[in-house]
Amino acid sequence: MVEMPYIDSYMAYLQLEKTLSNNTAVSYRFDIQRLAGYLRQHGALELEKVTPDILSAYVRLLYDIGFAAASIQRNVSSMKSFFAFIASEGYIGTDPTELLESPKSSKTLPSVLSVEEIEGIIAAVDLNKKSGVRDRAIIETLYATGMRVSELCAFSFEQLLEADGLVRILGKGSKERIVPIGDSAVYWINQYLEKERGHVARLTSGSTVFLNFRGKGLSRMGIWKLIQQYASAAGIQKEISPHTFRHSFATHLLEGGADIRTVQEMLGHSNIVTTEIYTHIDREFLKQVHRSYHPRCQKGPVQ
Repeated sequence: MVEMPYIDSYMAYLQLEKTLSNNTAVSYRFDIQRLAGYLRQHGALELEKVTPDILSAYVRLLYDIGFAAASIQRNVSSMKSFFAFIASEGYIGTDPTELLESPKSSKTLPSVLSVEEIEGIIAAVDLNKKSGVRDRAIIETLYATGMRVSELCAFSFEQLLEADGLVRILGKGSKERIVPIGDSAVYWINQYLEKERGHVARLTSGSTVFLNFRGKGLSRMGIWKLIQQYASAAGIQKEISPHTFRHSFATHLLEGGADIRTVQEMLGHSNIVTTEIYTHIDREFLKQVHRSYHPRCQKGPVQ
């Protein structure tokens, strides 16, 4: 695990001066360790190289890989606390988090893929390449079930009720929901199990369905990277992430006429207000329906 410079001094400050609970302090340390890994990848682990732009890009990445707004808020709080401390101790001249904003809860619907764009992403998967069948199964499963990326990472054999065409999804707060999965996703999961998983599985792999080449469960970052790869190959310009498939799943169901409370159940939302953001339907879709079914539109302009 990558450690940030002065992390031990910071932890002592949290526990001795701020008197934070041990659990909260451990959470802060984990957040800073995650940030340190990102900074090392970008050649900025030396504190004088950390800029507001780098930290803003990191926060955007947390959004992209599916972190909840509350988790991102805590990460921003951790960063602000750490950099404020090392600035006060004179380890850096200026605090790069001074202008960093915490994310606000938003009801704005992120990018949604059209059915054609999803088909393009699926078509971009080369089934003859290593892990191609796995990647096809992952994309099919994300779109078929509306799983969160964290739920997909933890997806196990016991959760697939193949005979019933259902999956048991363990969501936030260990709440369980039952969601149909559809024949296509089941087919590609079985193809993956038959052709690829056995080549990478280890005794320690357990019942986790989707594995990396070391036989471990995939990380959120790993799934984010493969989605980016295939979206780029499909020529899709909009910013998307694994969570985009969840948005698309919900939007397409509602566009097809599904009841909003049914969609709420499948998404695992405790409050229907959260689901209501998906009642945003593309205006072109609305106009298309209007043209197709309104009697006056079907007859053409009045002469």
